[in-house]
Amino acid sequence: MSSGRRDRGQVAVEYLGFIPILILVALAGVQLGLIAFAAQQAGTAARTGARSASLEQDYQQDCRNAVSSFLASGTSCSRADLGDSVQVTSTVHIPSVFPGYDGFGDAHKTATMPLDH
Repeated sequence: MSSGRRDRGQVAVEYLGFIPILILVALAGVQLGLIAFAAQQAGTAARTGARSASLEQDYQQDCRNAVSSFLASGTSCSRADLGDSVQVTSTVHIPSVFPGYDGFGDAHKTATMPLDH
C-alpha cells in the first residue's frame, strides 16, 4: 500500500474527530445570536408596552404582540406609574439551542413614556 493512500485515510479520520468541535462552535454562535435577538426584542416590547400604557391601552397584550411569535409565549411586561409618565419593563425568555439546557435566563429592558392626558 502506498504512503499517499494511508495519509488520505488518516486525514479523513482526523477530520471526523474535528467535526464535533465545529458543530459546537457553530451552535455557540447561533446561541449568541439568539441572546442578542432576545435582548433586541425585549427592547421593542418595552417601548411598545410603554407607548400603549401611556395611551391607557392593553399594554401587556401589545407588549407580547411586539415580539416574534416564537418568543411571545415567554414574554411578559410590568408597569410602574411615575406620576406624569409610565415605565414598562419587559421580560423575554432566552431560548436555548442546546438540548436539555435552559439556563440562559431572561432578557430585561425598560422604557418610559409620558402619559397622554
